[in-house]
Amino acid sequence: MTEIVKIAPMEIERESFRIITEELGDRALDPEQAPIIKRVIHTTADFDYADNLYFSPDAVRLAKEALQGGATVVTDTQMALAGINKRTLEKLGGSACCFMSDEDVAGEAKAQGVTRARVSMDKAAKLGGNVIFAIGNAPTALIRLRERIDEGYRPKLIIGVPVGFVNVVASKERIIETDVPCIVARGRKGGSNVAACIVNALLYSIDETRGAKQ
Repeated sequence: MTEIVKIAPMEIERESFRIITEELGDRALDPEQAPIIKRVIHTTADFDYADNLYFSPDAVRLAKEALQGGATVVTDTQMALAGINKRTLEKLGGSACCFMSDEDVAGEAKAQGVTRARVSMDKAAKLGGNVIFAIGNAPTALIRLRERIDEGYRPKLIIGVPVGFVNVVASKERIIETDVPCIVARGRKGGSNVAACIVNALLYSIDETRGAKQ
């Protein structure tokens, strides 16, 4: 029978990260990327993310700058929206939103015969300021973002981690091909929880840096 470890509730996360670090062994992770990779592993219990997460050059630094400048984080699911630590985000002057359930988005998607995810990306592209996309479910959202990028649109960061089989891999690769900063889970794996997790990892990293300087 597997032994049950007695541990205080507040120590569970710390112990989980200790186990993750131990199991990664002597694998060398980029210091900026490591907290994100480890938090995704913590969320999924899947060590494949140590290999699958792609970071464009300076993606972490640029993402933090955008968040510190009061970014709007746009998700493609209510689940991802719910998972983002909005209190920490709001302390930086930022906010999070999801347009998927908006009546105008639903109406336009029906009229065009396309997905709500596609139309919600068009709505988000009209936002001003620093915009970060956290896409964990809909490859059509990434496909539309690539089209908008080709037209000249430049968000601050795209977190591209939709999960599934149809157009998932190709949609992610299309984002990687652009010059827009991105964090992408290559392959079929991902999900709304992973999208929210990456946003939170960036936020917590900023919070820890600020705390260390005080």
